[in-house]
Amino acid sequence: MATVVITGANRGIGLELSHQLTERGDEVTALCREASPELRALGVRIIEGVEVTDTAALEKAAEALGDTRADILINNAGIFSNETFRDLDFDEIRRNFEVNALGALRVTHVLQSRLTKGAKIILITSRMGSIGDNGSGAYYGYRMAKAALNMAGVNLAHDFRGRASVAILHPGLVATRMTGFAGVSTEESAAGLIARIDALQPEGSGGFWHANGERLPW
Repeated sequence: MATVVITGANRGIGLELSHQLTERGDEVTALCREASPELRALGVRIIEGVEVTDTAALEKAAEALGDTRADILINNAGIFSNETFRDLDFDEIRRNFEVNALGALRVTHVLQSRLTKGAKIILITSRMGSIGDNGSGAYYGYRMAKAALNMAGVNLAHDFRGRASVAILHPGLVATRMTGFAGVSTEESAAGLIARIDALQPEGSGGFWHANGERLPW
């Protein structure tokens, strides 16, 4: 049994990760701004009022964890928006960086003392942050922030070497309320992500993978 802390766990991929990890016997602590009825129904431990852009809120969450130490920290909280070059919204682009890139870094920094020896730090990113895979442009804030998150993940892999392993994971094109896209189910995506987390070894720390196991280009 692993002890798992998940951000953005109230819906979508975070909710399904909480569900599947709990079902297999892991002890899940769900961090979110406000718990959904679906999250409450799982019976997991919930810490609300968690905004990943707010260091003070994260420090309160760390206090609420008490003696809990995480074997797995899943940085899942994120936002999604589309800005074209003709319709740039710099405030929204900045918000993407605050939530999607700095948010995960802030969470990991605040909770670092809560990680067990040999812990796994998971960053839920997107292949849209891949420079080598960008064939369409647009989505300026989301793409740029996820590229920054990917770089943060490689940095973390270096800084935590010998203490924790890091995986940078793309969940696939998932049909969620956030994306509004048709795609794979949250169930299929979460199962793939969990398989990648289970397979993560120190020698693979800092790798960028698709949930289906494909190694992604930077």
